[in-house]
Amino acid sequence: MSNKNADLSTVEPASAQADAVISNMTGEIMPINPLDMALQNHIAKLTGGISPASITLAWMDWAMHIATSPGKQMELTGLLQRQAAEWPVFLKQSVAKSVQLGGDDGAASGTAVPKSADSRFADKGWEQWPYNVMSKAFLQTQDFWQHATAGVRGMTEHHEDVVNFMARQLLDVVSPSNSPLLNPEVFAASSASGGKNLVSGLVHFLQDMGLEIPYQHDHEHPIDQPSYQPGHDVAITPGKVVFRNHLIELIQYAPQTDKVYAEPLLIVPSWIMKYYILDLSHHNSMVRFLVEQGHTVFMISWRNPDKDDRNLGMNDYLDQGLYAALSAAHKIVKGRAIHSIGYCLGGTLLAIGAAAIDRENSKGDGGHPAIANIASVTLLAAQTDFSEPGELGLFIDESQLAMLDALMWKQGYLDGKQMSGSFQLLNSRDLIWSKIMRDYQLGLRTEPNDLMSWNNDTTRLPYRMHSEYLKQLFLHNDLAKGHYEVHGHAIALNNIHVPMFVVGTAKDHVSPWRSVYKIHVLTDAPVEFVLASGGHNAGIVSEPGHAHRSYQYLPESMRNQTYNDPDVWQAEAQTEQGSWWIFWQNWLKKHSTEKQIKALQPDSDLGAAPGTYVFEK
Repeated sequence: MSNKNADLSTVEPASAQADAVISNMTGEIMPINPLDMALQNHIAKLTGGISPASITLAWMDWAMHIATSPGKQMELTGLLQRQAAEWPVFLKQSVAKSVQLGGDDGAASGTAVPKSADSRFADKGWEQWPYNVMSKAFLQTQDFWQHATAGVRGMTEHHEDVVNFMARQLLDVVSPSNSPLLNPEVFAASSASGGKNLVSGLVHFLQDMGLEIPYQHDHEHPIDQPSYQPGHDVAITPGKVVFRNHLIELIQYAPQTDKVYAEPLLIVPSWIMKYYILDLSHHNSMVRFLVEQGHTVFMISWRNPDKDDRNLGMNDYLDQGLYAALSAAHKIVKGRAIHSIGYCLGGTLLAIGAAAIDRENSKGDGGHPAIANIASVTLLAAQTDFSEPGELGLFIDESQLAMLDALMWKQGYLDGKQMSGSFQLLNSRDLIWSKIMRDYQLGLRTEPNDLMSWNNDTTRLPYRMHSEYLKQLFLHNDLAKGHYEVHGHAIALNNIHVPMFVVGTAKDHVSPWRSVYKIHVLTDAPVEFVLASGGHNAGIVSEPGHAHRSYQYLPESMRNQTYNDPDVWQAEAQTEQGSWWIFWQNWLKKHSTEKQIKALQPDSDLGAAPGTYVFEK
């Protein structure tokens, strides 16, 4: 079946309207004043998109309530007294240990200076004078502010989270572990190398600033390797582009077995990232795993939008993305039902589309092509209830969204670097400060890998879509409340009746697993929930054979008809070592037609996988 004319399906966005209309559609009561936006745009550039008003209001809320909470003040005073009482004994142990000659790591007279549980102070050098004094003083200060900014009666939960987060961020800036003059690990490395680590660190810094600095490292300080390139190192599973429009390329992968399951798979990745996180290297490609198990696999590759796409909205991503891909795949497989899989934001879009699909199929008004039947829905680290979005919620309030709108207003999109900066801020200890210490002070470079390279291959988000997404989902939680509208009609997730396989990841900062778990209270469909070890990315890219991988699920014999909250579920769930991919594939097999059919080769002259959109920077 040839699809050589499929590239003629480019459709002008349904929501291509004036900026003033976008403002109204994203919740503004009055049209945006360009003068206001111009000033706020400059402020947003200076603050990295953080709203000064939002931060100020949070701290004022804290200050006014802490001032009228004498009981909380007494608790904090007691904490300071207990901390002060620790110092005489601590200093005695520290001095004794510093003058001790020989012996083990315990302090003199049978006492021991306790090691810190904070990974920043794990090096043995922090147990020696005077570094142990600096680390203890810092950790006590950190503990004090943790208590001071939490549990203040009368504060809004959002403001408490913001103040607690900001206090941690400010303290991380002044941590002695970040200073080369105060860090014993850096001092030891400089002494051992004669300062070469600092020279290497300077080179790394200049390279990261975009300068080409030729410098040869020794074997202990390897220079960065070339990035993994799509089509050569990653995204190498054979296939063809079988459909293309303004927003997506649809890839059909070549079968690896003579017979395949009758129902194909359509994967909807997030457009916050390039699709090939699910088709990385040969050993950890989810796509390769699935085709080798006898599945026909389709994958959406999203186009990287530019300023001309500023008016693309969520309905455009639904129509030109999910629905267009379902329709194209439906034609290729001659009407068979499709197993649908959505990752991250792609999973949220899939849930929206699956909930609306019965009504969309019955419209009959020619608004868009016929939509395929869905055999099942798999959601990978995808939220449908945003009432507990984790630390991403710190950046979600009216003031913050107004600042983000202003940041995107002039350029027409949210840049990938601006977006990644927010994610780095959420985990600054590991993604910012640890990197500075390792790369610039110790002069080391982390061995590059495919996942790191993919993470640096950023995308952009259209102005309108991002505003609608944050306001309607994160801020107002319209999808979970039944207020989310598709083409002017509210939808509810309990309209999903097909079987669902839902994966949360235990260390997810983007889609916290307890938030993902809430799909249980939003739909009456049968849900198989799995909790995978790892984070938002590594927990999903969890191929068979990967060391230290595990997952939890609830065996059928332990299930009942009543709802279990996530903590009860986790306590009762069974833990299995290995990859959840195998468990999922057995589930797909169970929900597929038993008799397999002859494999279908992709037939198209639109080009080979990975297509063209994946290369757009």
